[in-house]
Amino acid sequence: QVQLVESGGGLVQPGGSLRLSCAASGSTLAFAAMGWYRQAPGKQRELVARMFSGGNTDYGDSVRDRFTGSRDNAKNTAYLQMNNLKSEDTAVYYCNALIVRPQYQQYWGQGTQVTVSS
Repeated sequence: QVQLVESGGGLVQPGGSLRLSCAASGSTLAFAAMGWYRQAPGKQRELVARMFSGGNTDYGDSVRDRFTGSRDNAKNTAYLQMNNLKSEDTAVYYCNALIVRPQYQQYWGQGTQVTVSS
C-alpha cells in the first residue's frame, strides 16, 4: 500500500518562505506524477504544482511565480518551495502521487497545514 507523508507545514508571516516535503513509500511502480494540491476552508481543492516523470511541471495560476515544485525520483520524494507567501496561501496542503501503468492509481497524503499570518 502506497503511503505519502508530508512535512514542513506551519505558521509563517506574509512574505516569508516554507518548504514542504512528501516522502512516498510502499510502491514498486514508478510515479507518473507527484504533486501538491491545497484546500482552504470553504473552497475546493486546487492544483498547486504537479511534477511529471518526464520533467515538466504544471502550476496553479496563483502560485506560478512564487512556488517551485521538484521531485527526487531516487528518494521517491516531492518538494514544494514556497516563497513570498501571502495570507491567501493559507490552506491544508496535500501531496498527491499518480501511477498510470499497469493501471491508474492515485494516492493522497494526510495533509499539512500552512498558515500565513502576521
